Amino acid sequence: QNPKTSATVKQLVADGNARELQKYFGSRMEFGTAGLRAAMGAGISHMNDLTIIQTTQGFCRYLEKNFSDLKKRGVVIGFDARAHLSSGGSSKRFARLAANTFISQGVPVYLFSDITPTPFVPYTVTHLKLCAGIMITASHNPKQDNGYKVYWENGAQIISPHDKGISQAIEENQEPWPQAWDDKRIDSSLLLHDPYATVNKEYFKDIQKQCFHRNINKETNLKFVHTSVHGVGHKFVQLAFKAFDLSPPFAVPEQKDPDPEFPTVKYPNPEEGKGVLTLSFALAEKDGAKIILANDPDADRLAVAEKQESGEWKVFSGNELGALLGWWIFTCWKNNNRDTRAIKDVYMLSSTVSSKILRAIALKEGFHFEETLTGFKWMGNRAKQLMDQGKAVLFAFEEAIGYMCCPAVLDKDGVSAAVITAEMASFLATRNLSLSQQLKAVYDEYGFHITKASYFICHDPKVIQQLFDNLRNFDGKNTYPKSCGRFKVSGIRDLTTGYDSSQPDQKAILPTSKSSQMITFTFANGGVATMRTSGTEPKIKYYSELCAPPGNSDVEQLKKELDELVNALEKHFFQPEKNNLQRKTE
Repeated sequence: QNPKTSATVKQLVADGNARELQKYFGSRMEFGTAGLRAAMGAGISHMNDLTIIQTTQGFCRYLEKNFSDLKKRGVVIGFDARAHLSSGGSSKRFARLAANTFISQGVPVYLFSDITPTPFVPYTVTHLKLCAGIMITASHNPKQDNGYKVYWENGAQIISPHDKGISQAIEENQEPWPQAWDDKRIDSSLLLHDPYATVNKEYFKDIQKQCFHRNINKETNLKFVHTSVHGVGHKFVQLAFKAFDLSPPFAVPEQKDPDPEFPTVKYPNPEEGKGVLTLSFALAEKDGAKIILANDPDADRLAVAEKQESGEWKVFSGNELGALLGWWIFTCWKNNNRDTRAIKDVYMLSSTVSSKILRAIALKEGFHFEETLTGFKWMGNRAKQLMDQGKAVLFAFEEAIGYMCCPAVLDKDGVSAAVITAEMASFLATRNLSLSQQLKAVYDEYGFHITKASYFICHDPKVIQQLFDNLRNFDGKNTYPKSCGRFKVSGIRDLTTGYDSSQPDQKAILPTSKSSQMITFTFANGGVATMRTSGTEPKIKYYSELCAPPGNSDVEQLKKELDELVNALEKHFFQPEKNNLQRKTE
């Protein structure tokens, strides 16, 4: 019943444009563990009023089946600032339609009255003990996209088999229920609650448990620049700084207010390198700020840059910031826990494609480190299991600039990560140390971990399948590569098929998934490289790392060795020319 999408379809029918209609209606968006993510527009392959209603009807029925007290506890719904004029879709409209669906079935809905960072949804699920949470966001995707992200009652993103159960329920509930389109009904409903004020108060109270140097924060002369890249983060990072008694960061004026057009950046993703930070660098130079904190548009990720003595800016990789935050959070814990026996219950987590630096710190300091599959859905669920066993999960991170620094949010959180990074930098400044110098000190103590990651773009699933099939049948059927250029392969783990050459029974320990491609190669020189497909973008990603034991300080030689390994990986395993792959561009 949306006049804009309806008119688009009628026009295509009138024009007899079968090709475009096929694009819109050829296949339904697939509901996976990351929920939905697609462009806004008409048809079942896009995010629009109808597909949101259908998805929520399915999700509602699935929750009714799983929770006898759903009508007592309810769900939370949050949204970012995305909007799409030509189709009339927006995150706020989708959130209201989703709320209407639940309320029509007698389910209480905690609908945020205004835009909110993604981490506030899992926080609310846990804090108010709700059955589930929905966040309408496409994070850092291009402006035409939107998404539907789902959290379970444990406060973590859903994992299998929930995705399959929800997907099936969507299939069974496609016809809109009576009143499905009439979202105005919710405004007078007693089942509608607004958690905005409560959550804003409680969240900032909870993250203060991670504030250990209030006096330093009050006194520091260090200046920070913050950008929310036209997303939701501005107000919340300002409030986080206030909660930690830090002077507010300078906000990049052109980017601080939400704008669904993202007019100043090509991609609204701080992970894409210096291009997104151009305006931040300019403001920092003007105001004499040393450190830049950049959130992605839904404020669950954080990028950090620091001005070096040379005048150059260094943008830390996700792995480098993970090393710094891991060191910092453990140091703070150690200083506040004099009982040495408590360390046996301390854990840190990272995903399998992230740097192994936490493993090195854990080995030396005596706490536990665990690796999970890629994505915070795995780390969040594992953290909750450990916490339920009385363990302390201090920190979890992934190389895609995602950090979980606070046990109150079982997902990546760019707001708490920003303010904790600011406190760490302020503390280091009292010792005349920069973040870069401290990073070197961490590597000196625990061993250098040099990483390099990138991706190729490929829009053809057949080519991607062929590329991975080729790696599994490299020297004849069912044989993986024995070398990559001059680099000898010493181990292979394939989490698509479940094969792991390092295990006695050759079966992988981590869960496997036939629907996504992921192979990890270990090399005789101590290098590790993983190739995997992305769940939300048309990319084949790779991650590589060279770990050296403490004492090996020839960093340039390690970097050179890793560069050569990556070049060999691209040339022999990706074969970009043969497979017509498009390289990442700055």
